[in-house]
Amino acid sequence: MQIFGVDIGGSGIKGAPVDLDKGELTEERCKVLTPHPATPDGVADGVKEVVDHFGWTGPVGLTFPGVVTGGSTIRTAANVDKSWIDKDAGALFAERLGGLPVTVVNDADAAGVAEMHFGAGQGRKGTVILLTFGTGIGSALFANGVLVPNTELGHLELNGHDAEKKASSKAKEDGELTWEHWAHRVQKYLAHVEMLFSPELFIIGGGVSRKADKFLHFIEDIKAEIVPAQLQNNAGIVGAAMHAAGDD
Repeated sequence: MQIFGVDIGGSGIKGAPVDLDKGELTEERCKVLTPHPATPDGVADGVKEVVDHFGWTGPVGLTFPGVVTGGSTIRTAANVDKSWIDKDAGALFAERLGGLPVTVVNDADAAGVAEMHFGAGQGRKGTVILLTFGTGIGSALFANGVLVPNTELGHLELNGHDAEKKASSKAKEDGELTWEHWAHRVQKYLAHVEMLFSPELFIIGGGVSRKADKFLHFIEDIKAEIVPAQLQNNAGIVGAAMHAAGDD
């Protein structure tokens, strides 16, 4: 079974058809830049461009970088335009895509569900936390395989700041930090999250998961196991498609 997945991020909008039996993209993904400002109309245009690239005419699952409640209502917009707040994203995207069936889910939750089904979290019980490091820090919290949605742990306060302002991939790029310097910031953040939730496993997702060999060995004194996401930066696309199919 194939469903189309779209992952909306602070810097890019990417999507592709997904084989839900294997948890894999069936074609090379299409990516466009997220508009700035990332207004609802601008982002919807980007989503349409990605979907139209494949001539897709079936159900579409989309992720969103913020809290999603009531099926498709946006409640937070930390890394996109504030006009998203209280917007019915499902209705907007369905209209822009010509009435195609649409679902919307938090981006990190989608990535986490995909990793728990097809990736680094397969078969893991207890408390598992996936953290996506990108424009911000997204989080997906699982208790014995069950998702606790919309946790937004990237906004925990750390040394007087939103954690994602200091430890996201964007913070590394903006501050021109070395991998080691950035890893020490990530370590402080992980220690804070570990103190609050005592997970057995941290899964590190987002684009940096492709470069785990550059920084994971610098992270010390964390009791939980730490592994990179196996689906890497495609996890959100796979999870979005799973959500559209009702498999999450």
